[in-house]
Amino acid sequence: MAAPSAEPRGLFGQGVEALLNSWPVLQIAVENGFGGAYSQEKAEWMVGAVEQYFQSNADLEPDEVEDFLAELMNNEFDTMVEDGSLTQVSQQLCLFFRQCQHGDGAAVREAIVRLAQKKQEAKVVAAKSQPADQSSSEEEEEDGQEAEAEAMECSATPNVNGPTSSPPPSSNTEEEDGWTLVRKKKK
Repeated sequence: MAAPSAEPRGLFGQGVEALLNSWPVLQIAVENGFGGAYSQEKAEWMVGAVEQYFQSNADLEPDEVEDFLAELMNNEFDTMVEDGSLTQVSQQLCLFFRQCQHGDGAAVREAIVRLAQKKQEAKVVAAKSQPADQSSSEEEEEDGQEAEAEAMECSATPNVNGPTSSPPPSSNTEEEDGWTLVRKKKK
C-alpha cells in the first residue's frame, strides 16, 4: 500500500480532530476531569494517537478501531463507553481514512464542517439551558433530601414480618474536633 501524500494525511488529522472534539463521551470526560489535571492535553494527544494508529496499521476494520478507542478511553480517562457511540466514531474514522486515501477530500471537508456546526449548535443549546439546569438541580437536591427523610422515617417503623427490637443505646462520643466516634457494642 502506498503511503498517503502529505495533504490527505493532514486532512485525515483534521477529520480525526473534528470527530473526537464533537464526541460527547470524550467531551464529558474532559470537562469533568476524568483524565485528571491534564484531561484536555490527553484529549489533544488522543487525536495524534488515533491518526498514528491508522498510519501504522494497514486495512483497519471498525471493530479494531473501536477496541483501540475503548482502550484509550479506559486507560486515559477511566471511562467505559457503553452508549454505542464507539461504533459510530470508529466507523466514521474508517470512512474518513478511506476517503482521504482515495482522494475524496471534499467529502471529508464537508463532514468536518458539519461536525463543527453540530458542536457549535450543542454549545448554544447548553448555554441557553444553563439557568434551567441550575434550578432543576436545586429541585433534584430537595427531592433527594425529602426521599432521604422519608427513608429514615420508614426505617423507624416496626418490621411487620418479624420481631422488632429497639436499637441499643448508642455509645457515641463526640471528640473535641466535632467528629462523632461510633464504637462497636461489646457483647
